[in-house]
Amino acid sequence: MNRFRMAALTALLVLTAAGTTAAKLPLSHETLWLMKRVATPALSPDGKWVVFAVTDPAYDEKDQWSDLWIVPADGSAKPRRITYSKSSESDVAWSPDSRRIAFSAKREGDEANQIYVLDVIGGGEAQRITSISTGARSPQFRPDGKAILFTSVVYPGAMDDEANKKMAKERKDRKYRARVFDSFPIRNWDRWLDDMQIHLIVQDLDASAKSRDLLAGTNLVKEPGFAGRVTEGSRDELDAAWAPDGQSIVVTATTKRNTAAYAEYGHDVYRVSAGGGEPQLIAHGEGSYSRAKFSPDGRALFVVFNANNGKVYNLDRLVRFDWPSMANRTVVTDAPFDRSAGSFAISSDSRTIYFTAEDSGLEKIYSVPASGGEVKLAVEPERGVYTNLGAAPGAVVALWASSVDPAEVVRIDIPAKSHRNLTEFDVEQARGIDWLPPRHFWFTSSRGRKIHNMIVLPPAFDETKKYPLFVLIHGGAANMWRDVISLRWNYHLLAKPGYVLLMTNYTGSTGFGEKFARDIQGDPLKGPAEEINEAADEAIKRFPFIDGTRQAAGGASYGGHLTNWLEATTTRYKCLVSHAGLSSLSTQWGTSDVIYGREMALGGPYWEGGAVWREQSPTTYAKNFKTPILLSVGERDFRVPMNNTLEMWAALQRMRVPSRLLVWPEENHWILNGEDSRYFYTEVASWLARWL
Repeated sequence: MNRFRMAALTALLVLTAAGTTAAKLPLSHETLWLMKRVATPALSPDGKWVVFAVTDPAYDEKDQWSDLWIVPADGSAKPRRITYSKSSESDVAWSPDSRRIAFSAKREGDEANQIYVLDVIGGGEAQRITSISTGARSPQFRPDGKAILFTSVVYPGAMDDEANKKMAKERKDRKYRARVFDSFPIRNWDRWLDDMQIHLIVQDLDASAKSRDLLAGTNLVKEPGFAGRVTEGSRDELDAAWAPDGQSIVVTATTKRNTAAYAEYGHDVYRVSAGGGEPQLIAHGEGSYSRAKFSPDGRALFVVFNANNGKVYNLDRLVRFDWPSMANRTVVTDAPFDRSAGSFAISSDSRTIYFTAEDSGLEKIYSVPASGGEVKLAVEPERGVYTNLGAAPGAVVALWASSVDPAEVVRIDIPAKSHRNLTEFDVEQARGIDWLPPRHFWFTSSRGRKIHNMIVLPPAFDETKKYPLFVLIHGGAANMWRDVISLRWNYHLLAKPGYVLLMTNYTGSTGFGEKFARDIQGDPLKGPAEEINEAADEAIKRFPFIDGTRQAAGGASYGGHLTNWLEATTTRYKCLVSHAGLSSLSTQWGTSDVIYGREMALGGPYWEGGAVWREQSPTTYAKNFKTPILLSVGERDFRVPMNNTLEMWAALQRMRVPSRLLVWPEENHWILNGEDSRYFYTEVASWLARWL
């Protein structure tokens, strides 16, 4: 048992033995970091079982484990662990008969992740079914259960794994090392891009069978802009799905990524024959398709569509096509519904779509007829967010979490508009922590916009006392402060020293309609910052326990941009904390891994003379820098590269502003290492204490 967990348990036992009721304890970094982490639930096709991964974290990754667990979907028994390996498992997929699961893992003897199959009903050890040098992930059983589709990132032009091995050796033996590019993009989040490509590969479940790369040699992958959908974790996905007859696969991909420096580009839908051949384009639109799923009756294909139209934000909308004709394109979540579709699941009778959507700090479950029609609120949580929704006969499951409830697998009761837990890994521990759900409030800004806010209170909160205010600013800007636990900017850990946290969903935030998120276009920093300042004024006016003479502000990414803007434009805050913030809009444009969207948001490139490029850049007003500020940046951050922070640092030092610089050599856009995270929170607490 981890020593921090042992210490906490011992303290509780001592209190219990003394015959007293154990007092609730403030949240510590150790408690937060060492909570078990429950991942995406995979519901069996018959609706009887749920498999999910559980990570038992540690500060030293050598002491961390992650394995798969299973629980009856009706909650009739407690979860049980079904894998016991040193390596973690991911991308769980069920066989059509609900007996086996496939997953990706790198086990002893593997040089790269491979696909394993485990009989969860009959028992036994997981069997490795792939041996591919470039690794295998995202498995899917063919509808007859006799073959598996998976993806691998391979060398361009390689026709099979032997060719991949040969190319890998040739590159390893090169006497020079150089990254060479002919077009944008060249980086993504925290990695340099190369010429390797994500491909679809099929493996029959026969020990003697060889895998078949369905895209090798096709004209599609020869396109210079071919790529999958890039996720926030910087890996490509093809969002593939077997057609109901098992004779083809539907996949979403782009051939225009090489235009990213000067245009919006989209992802189209292709049909790939399971026997090979050139992929067929079956759906194209001015935008991107993703996350393809077939209805259980096999008569419809559902995809998520996000439009390209020169706007900084568009809703993700669910779209339906007849299958196999691909006729009658229908936007299922069309206006007047004004929220973006998150995870979605199709009812077993193929008549209803259940999906999650952000709304005012929460993530709720909605329903809509599969053919389109009125969207209805199905389940509204009292607090928190639903994510990773799944449906099968007689069962709807999801993850549910809030800012005081770690994520657990839950079974959704649609008629009762509620849920009940199928897992309770951290429930008891969470109940022993002195934390409260956020309070929500709204106000109307000076521009006439209704602005949503949440406040979080410190432990041992006393309504009669006065507390300093820490204004926490979310990133994005297309994002939303949500009532959910976060490791990176944990509300309660930041409030712990005795601060009231204010979190404002300023203009540009999601979860408040398409127009609200779009209205940041052309006004990237000034307008949102004014709303944040007005929100602080409103909170001070509404809540007598806030000490308006002691205010601080901080944030990361877009929140860091806004924090740096506050440095340039106001002295109301005693101190600031900025992680991954820009110094100037043109500097950020020129060095980030994505550029055209920033240009589009500001009405054209900076050399065409748009005033906003200079007028809303923090360093334009460096002569006004006065507020003490803590700067933080990861060396591996390619989204807001380190030069932005170094420019801010230089200006602050030139102006002799009290400032402190944290540079994280091993971190990217986020601080992910446990010990780095612990030190970051220590630095933030010390900085706030010094100036407040």
